[in-house]
Amino acid sequence: MADIRSDFVGIKSPNPFWLASAPPTDKAYNVVRAFKAGWGGVVWKTLGEEGPPVVNVNGPRYGAIWGPDRRLIGLNNIELITDRDLQVNLQEIKQVKRDWPDRALVVSLMVPCVEEAWKAILPVVEDTGADGIELNFGCPHGMSERGMGAAVGQVPEYVEMVVRWCKQNTRMPVITKLTPNISDIRNPARAAHAGGTDAVSLINTINSITSVNLDSFSPEPSIDGKGTHGGYCGPAVKPIAMNMVAEIARDQQTRGLPISAIGGITTWRDAAEFMALGAGTAQVCTAAMTYGFKIVEEMIEGLKNWMDEKGHSTLDDFIGRAVPNVTDWQYLNLNYVAKARINQDACIKCGRCHIACEDTSHQAITHMVDGARHFEVIEAECVGCNLCVNVCPVEGCITMEPLAVGALDQRTGLWVDSAYANWTTHPNNPSARQAAE
Repeated sequence: MADIRSDFVGIKSPNPFWLASAPPTDKAYNVVRAFKAGWGGVVWKTLGEEGPPVVNVNGPRYGAIWGPDRRLIGLNNIELITDRDLQVNLQEIKQVKRDWPDRALVVSLMVPCVEEAWKAILPVVEDTGADGIELNFGCPHGMSERGMGAAVGQVPEYVEMVVRWCKQNTRMPVITKLTPNISDIRNPARAAHAGGTDAVSLINTINSITSVNLDSFSPEPSIDGKGTHGGYCGPAVKPIAMNMVAEIARDQQTRGLPISAIGGITTWRDAAEFMALGAGTAQVCTAAMTYGFKIVEEMIEGLKNWMDEKGHSTLDDFIGRAVPNVTDWQYLNLNYVAKARINQDACIKCGRCHIACEDTSHQAITHMVDGARHFEVIEAECVGCNLCVNVCPVEGCITMEPLAVGALDQRTGLWVDSAYANWTTHPNNPSARQAAE
């Protein structure tokens, strides 16, 4: 079997699947259950400074977006950092690390943007034996109004400053957690790198309101008739997270900076995709809250099986392999041509491909042939957009097939030349060469 042991900035774990800083990692009871289930590591729910306890709402904390089958695809939360006593948390962290020395245990931290506050909390966390700290610069609600969380993460100068404070005052590896609520994720990543961070983690939750109750006219979740924006997570945010991870992985100024990926990871495949984009570990929250801790068993076995099938013996064999293939639009090969093909044996004749193409795209799919219901691609009209593939309810029924070298693109009247590098004109389209040039 493949070796999926992870060594992330010196933090070792038996697998790359970690629980993210969130309700599932708020206390020893949960963390121990997670380790028994097989999780490779956890990021303990965010601790604050010594003093008056944080007060969370005593009511609904989550809003949700569901798919048609009631599957949870997005979760909004308005919960703050831990409301448990700091000393109790520290004692539990110390005991859990002592009992589970082979698992990664990272502690998430959020204190005021004052050097003395960071100097005060770092040594007491270090005394627990924790493997590292994660700086929570991402929380978009509640704490950000107090000058912490996303309020720090949105200002690169603050990010660099706090990272530098932490690196000067602890031996532990520092992971900087970035907020997605920003115009360009590369800026805070560059700032964290300049401050000396050992790694970054992303994404934290996205500012959101998931729904409004049309009887009470209050955003959900509603607290005594009022609602507020919260942090959005779950499968719906995965595409946003993958783009941001890729941007950091391929940026000249942060290339090679270790990344811990967060955002909608539900299966081993999700984790492998993030890792192919440069991530070293995969942090999970919503999937565990939806299905329980044992989902990690499928993640572990699925990743191992895929690695065996592809011949990857260790995680390093495929981490970052997709990064060179992420490029800017201007560098895409505009001479590449693909056309949709419908497998008539698999087609259930629902007509979704036809109506989507007819109403919103290029009128390139028939719906009637010789008086009978029949769906087929009109190659001369097909631009290869693949909308039909995405709306078809039958997986694999419609595929995109590249035109072979020497084939004629009936839409443009051009021949496909070697490796799609050049075009030659069709005799009936003498102006095509000029258009191509």
